[in-house]
Amino acid sequence: ALTFLALGDWGGLPDPPFVTPRQVATAAAMGQVATELGSDFVLALGDNFYYEGVRDEWDPRFQETFERVFVSPGLRGVPWYVMAGNHDHAGNVTAQLRYSHHSPRCYCPQVHFPHPYYSLRLHIPGSNASARLLVLDTVLLCGHTDDFGLGDVPAGPRDAAAAGAHLAWLRSQLEAAAGDRFVLVAGHYPVWSVAKHGPTPCLVRLLRPLLRRHRVTAYLCGHDHNLQYLEEGGVGYILSGAGNFMEDSRPHEGSVPPGSLRFFFGSATSPGGFAHLRLEPSAVTVTFLEATGRVLHRVTLPPR
Repeated sequence: ALTFLALGDWGGLPDPPFVTPRQVATAAAMGQVATELGSDFVLALGDNFYYEGVRDEWDPRFQETFERVFVSPGLRGVPWYVMAGNHDHAGNVTAQLRYSHHSPRCYCPQVHFPHPYYSLRLHIPGSNASARLLVLDTVLLCGHTDDFGLGDVPAGPRDAAAAGAHLAWLRSQLEAAAGDRFVLVAGHYPVWSVAKHGPTPCLVRLLRPLLRRHRVTAYLCGHDHNLQYLEEGGVGYILSGAGNFMEDSRPHEGSVPPGSLRFFFGSATSPGGFAHLRLEPSAVTVTFLEATGRVLHRVTLPPR
């Protein structure tokens, strides 16, 4: 099988000690799960550095919030594939891309934050089956939000031409993925969410029809600080935003399609959580785990 961990909204704090107890606990649990269940890579779903990203590629936050935190033996040598969230865009995203060229820890040639959006072709071991992972920049597509208010939504792209180019790239990548057994699309903002931020109207309008038309296996995201699984139109929606904070409110339960919410976890007493994905020729198994190691929910998604 091919396996990976999906972690969102894990970016510590701008003041000492530059981490939260949840981030530390979640990092330790990820190492344990990587050892027990396997992890070929980590997919970082954005908001890598709270609250205003990083200043430049030498910003000490790379060490304080990342390099010195994800130190479990199970994560040693495991590459990270990274995207930017809205808090990263409040700082210098280009610096995160540049850092990928000289990180002593994980940004070696097989690890990527090569561009704000990019495509990965994944081979499922022991088979001729392939999967495709399309990593989006939803802030580039939809615009920025400081997300401090209930239901704040992106106000629209800062650069309409760049957003249009991004969308055209996504369409072409989905067309090219016609022969892949599984297609996963990942972005920071959710399409559907019952929590504080709720659905992202821009993505419901632009992305949801493409996910359905191309029979995408699942869309992964963060932004809301909890764990959710929704299913709608044959697409699984995996929200993993519990890497640093936890919020248990569900003010947008009436804003998602009826019956789509299958799982929600945001306990204020929880030490955090993340998702583990296992790709086999016959299915994708998604497991939501608490930072205690407890399995919270598991779902199996069929080939396209």
